[in-house]
Amino acid sequence: MAGTAPPGLVWILIEYRGGWPPNGFEGLNLEAGTKALVLAAARTANARVLLVRRPGTRRRPGPGRWAVLRHQSSGAYLQLWGTWDRDVDLAQIASALASPGRPGFPPVILVCAHGQHDACCAVRGRPVGRALGERWPELVWECSHIGGDRFAANAVIVPDGVYYGGLDAESSVATVGEHLSGRIHAEYLRGYTDLFPPQQAAVAAVLGQFGPAGRNDYVVTETVREGEYWRIHITGRPPRPAHIDVELQARRSPPCQLTCLAPAVGSVMVYEPTSIREARRW
Repeated sequence: MAGTAPPGLVWILIEYRGGWPPNGFEGLNLEAGTKALVLAAARTANARVLLVRRPGTRRRPGPGRWAVLRHQSSGAYLQLWGTWDRDVDLAQIASALASPGRPGFPPVILVCAHGQHDACCAVRGRPVGRALGERWPELVWECSHIGGDRFAANAVIVPDGVYYGGLDAESSVATVGEHLSGRIHAEYLRGYTDLFPPQQAAVAAVLGQFGPAGRNDYVVTETVREGEYWRIHITGRPPRPAHIDVELQARRSPPCQLTCLAPAVGSVMVYEPTSIREARRW
């Protein structure tokens, strides 16, 4: 599972209380010009557009909400929130994407429950959404497809950009509680969205060997590829190890049914750690 978080630094959330089509926002019957504007702005910003709703039967009256959430390369997290009642109100999102955003908001916990995209996400995701929503009612939303249906239930905490998979109701509350306390564990971690797959797998391996750490306690500072092997150097903040070298081997997984709806078996790239050791830097 480590090394499977889709890349991304910007997310657009749109609260939509009706049914979600298989392709999410793009499939909604909205005013054509507004939808095209939002999609064009999202492509320009390399942003992911997700439909969201509160878990369970709880439905907030009044206008829907939208948000633009951004993970900065410096480690800062920025957000902008607004409301919409008419389709044209969503045009505000394009302006928000051009704004730097504001710090200081709490993170958002998204749980994929997009049954029209893959039944596994609804069957496994909704119990997780309910459990997390009972614990953190203001932070948790169900969301449309976020990738990795085979790992349902999936959750992503934004704008931290941290993916978790293979969750159930009990493990999700423990995992997210630790995350919000600044301790990211390796057990259910898929990866950090600002890293690419072998780097994600290397950080997960370090967390697995040296114990949980905060989102920015480890930094990838060097990545070298030699054929199917990767060598990744990671620096840590005290009291974590200062320098760690991780070596991984890339291989294709055996063919398997990757999702509930997959029409045929498939294979994916897996990054297996072969060596994790503290290193000296003079």
